[in-house]
Amino acid sequence: MSNKFLFTSEQVSEGHPDKMCDQVSDAVLDAIYEQDKFAKVAIETLIKNNTVIVAGEVTSVATVDYDAVTRKALSTIGFDSEETGFDAKTAQINILIYTQSREIGNAVDKEGDDESDIGAGDQGLMIGYASNESPELLPLTMVYATQLLLEMKKARINGTIPWLMPDAKSQVTLEYEKDDKGNLKINRLHTVLISTQHRSGVSNEEITKTLIDQVVNKVIPMKLHDEKTHYFINPSGSFIVGGPKGDCGVTGRKIIADSYGGWGGHGGGAFSGKDPTKVDRSAAYAARWIAKSLVYNEYCNRCTVQVTYGIGISHPISVFIDSHGTVLKGLTDTDLVEIVLKNFDLRPGMIIKDLNLRRPIYREICVYNHFMPKDNATWEIPKIF
Repeated sequence: MSNKFLFTSEQVSEGHPDKMCDQVSDAVLDAIYEQDKFAKVAIETLIKNNTVIVAGEVTSVATVDYDAVTRKALSTIGFDSEETGFDAKTAQINILIYTQSREIGNAVDKEGDDESDIGAGDQGLMIGYASNESPELLPLTMVYATQLLLEMKKARINGTIPWLMPDAKSQVTLEYEKDDKGNLKINRLHTVLISTQHRSGVSNEEITKTLIDQVVNKVIPMKLHDEKTHYFINPSGSFIVGGPKGDCGVTGRKIIADSYGGWGGHGGGAFSGKDPTKVDRSAAYAARWIAKSLVYNEYCNRCTVQVTYGIGISHPISVFIDSHGTVLKGLTDTDLVEIVLKNFDLRPGMIIKDLNLRRPIYREICVYNHFMPKDNATWEIPKIF
């Protein structure tokens, strides 16, 4: 017996105001890490019009020009004049960065040079997910939504589609079919929705035709399209005012686009601006590493992993795995938990070591999903066991 259903995921471009803020927060982390890999960092950014506020807590021996780092991070996105709504050269940058609370530091830090048993930087639950429906072992709704925007970015930068601007969102709905063992099959493309900022002087008809022909049909296999597929391109009719001129941005507001597009759940903690002693980031990467490794090693066809922590406590409080009925090799979900505990050391200090997280890699990681394959995304390399 099978069950058909529709599922949707969305993605945003690097010019979306929230994602601009993620990039600033992670650029600050990277700049600090270039000088001090043991720094404690928690940075939030807000952007509106031509004003940027960078705030948070940093404990570090690094000397960083936060104003210059912020301008550099924003200068490569594509907004560079009053016409585009933001200009990093003339923006007003307000820096509100102070030292981390000593109470938090005392909970995390351990005496000596061995970091393996440091405590978690906060309480919380982190979710990992993987599925064998794509080469990336990610949900195809998330993969396609991301690839659409990457293709648009390429066309904007190389001039193939000259009227494209940096702010954009995509949304992909697929029809799935689930069998009685929880395995998924993709039947068809139900809907594609793209909203993209554009220069003036281009009609909605041209935008629609160009993006369907040069982006949608290039990214999503034609065998999934049919006569019932819906294409909504700039359904608002016009999207000239975008970026921080059109909307206020804040760090950490795109956590679903950053992860699994709604599949598998989310623990609620944002990634960007946080050093890896914060388990919101490091343990979320580890949970993805676990889930991807289980699917890659064919212990299941898809799974959700939950890991929970308490502040100052090094070992996880709990580990949960749901294979959604797809567990293989005669095993159970309980067996999968035992396999994971034998093969992964989930203390934050060991996650940091095993995934080599004390590096200035995060500005590039934070755009177009943290779990799409990228240079330095060590958690995307499955562990063989």
